[in-house]
Amino acid sequence: MEELPHMQPLARLRANMESVFFGQKQAITHVLVGLVARGHVLIEDVPGVGKTVLARALARSINCDFSRIQLTPDMLPSDILGVSVYSQETKAFEFKSGPIFANILLADEINRTTPRTQSALLEAMNDYSVTVDGVTRPLPAPFMVVATQNPFEFEGTYLLPENQLDRFLLRVTLGYPEREREKEILRQQPSRFKLDQLDPVLSTNDVTALQGQAAQVKIDPALMDYMLDIVEATRTAEQLHIGISPRGSLALMQSAQALALIEGRDYLAPDDIKSMVIPVCAHRVITKNHMASGDLLTATRVLEQVLQKIPSPI
Repeated sequence: MEELPHMQPLARLRANMESVFFGQKQAITHVLVGLVARGHVLIEDVPGVGKTVLARALARSINCDFSRIQLTPDMLPSDILGVSVYSQETKAFEFKSGPIFANILLADEINRTTPRTQSALLEAMNDYSVTVDGVTRPLPAPFMVVATQNPFEFEGTYLLPENQLDRFLLRVTLGYPEREREKEILRQQPSRFKLDQLDPVLSTNDVTALQGQAAQVKIDPALMDYMLDIVEATRTAEQLHIGISPRGSLALMQSAQALALIEGRDYLAPDDIKSMVIPVCAHRVITKNHMASGDLLTATRVLEQVLQKIPSPI
């Protein structure tokens, strides 16, 4: 099989990230899907499993502007977006941009800050622009938010609102690494010795080109109907109060296209869709037993049942 032109830069990017992140390899795939699909990624798990290392590995592998925000309960929206400051020299207000004006923004422990501050990210994540003092300013391209959060049951955390969760293309759970991988963490201590020396292997132009190629991945009409069958099944599922929205179905399609590209194909396969349903859709639905965000286990179980009931068309 002839290697497609995009495979070499993607292979370099994956190898670079794997040199410092020794967790589940599927987590790297999901983060790459978010990057290639022009989406944002929420990484959730208990402290200490490598959430920040994974996000920083992605940012350091690309020659781009990178900002990291450690979110806290006392943080204000202006701490993220920026603020207008009066200048004695020009006798006018000048805008001082905040850390959101970067190609990749790492929002560390996003659910430790208040919903008001969380909402400061909504416009940026949806429209790729920021409005401050009535002036709308575009964000650099590409732009991606990689947010980390501890499980909401942990002390000092806030539930992310549904509209905030819906802006994330994927929600990724890392889990504990395999024994041999964890042994490598003990031997090499990559976050302590290797992460800061990680060299970039892609440019922002490379990323933009990959994003354009993902949008051109061909989709058979039967697979389009298959995706819509899955989406419609969530809207009538007895255990769900709210199913997948049209934004969610679009996210599923774009993520599946990105995964196909990462796997070396310029066409969509049924397994691309199946692989993306849970990371893309589980955080978008709301169960009847838990009328708020957070009931991820039940949502995952319902989606697995939907996938079992709906036959693959190809």
